[in-house]
Amino acid sequence: MSSAKERMIARAAREIAPGMVVNLGIGLPTRVVNHLAADFPVCLHTENGLAGIGPALPPEQADRNLIDAGGGYVSTVPGSAFFDSATSFAMVRSGRLNLTMLGAFEVGANGDLANWKIPGKFSPGAGGGIELAQKARRVVVLTTHTDRAGNPKLKVECALPLTARGCVARVFTDLAVIDVSPQGFVLAETAKGVSAAEVAEATGAPLIRPDTDLPAF
Repeated sequence: MSSAKERMIARAAREIAPGMVVNLGIGLPTRVVNHLAADFPVCLHTENGLAGIGPALPPEQADRNLIDAGGGYVSTVPGSAFFDSATSFAMVRSGRLNLTMLGAFEVGANGDLANWKIPGKFSPGAGGGIELAQKARRVVVLTTHTDRAGNPKLKVECALPLTARGCVARVFTDLAVIDVSPQGFVLAETAKGVSAAEVAEATGAPLIRPDTDLPAF
C-alpha cells in the first residue's frame, strides 16, 4: 500500500474518539484498526457479527473463523462479542453506531454516496452499506481522490447507483480531508506536499478553499 494511502488511513483513525462504537466498512476502512493503539478505548464493529475488533493478523497467525465484513482476518480484544446478522443490524438500525467509515466509488457535493455498484462489473449486492450510510450518527468516507483512470471521485453529482443520499459528512483521500457542507465541498486539510490548487484540480466539483493556512497530514 502506498505511503499516501497509509497517511490517509492514519489520519482517518484520528477521527475516532475514546468511547465510540465505530463500524469499519469493506476496503480501506478495515485498515484503520492498525493505526489505533492497543489500549485505545473504542468498540469496533463489523457487520458480519463482531464487536470488539483487534488488529488484523497474517494468515499464519489468524483464527480462520474470525473475519471482518471484507473477509480479512481479525483478532479479538477483552470483551469482544459475537452475534448473528439480525443482532448486528439491530445495532445499526437503532442508532448505536457513533461513526461508520466507508469506501466509495463516488461522493456527490451534497453528500450523496455511491459505493456498491459499477455497471458492467460484478457486484455481490448492495450489502450492509445502505443501512450503515443511513443509520450511523456520522458517516465518513475513505477513498482515493481519483480512480485508476484519473477521473475524480468527488463530483457535483454521483453518476453511479446511489447507496444513500446526503449521508457523507467528511471525505478522507490520499490528497486531502474534505468536509461536506450545505455549500458543497470544503477543503479542511491537505496531504504533505500537496497544494490546495492540486486538490481543486483533481476534484470534479467546486471546492471551497479557506483563506487561512490549512493543516497538513
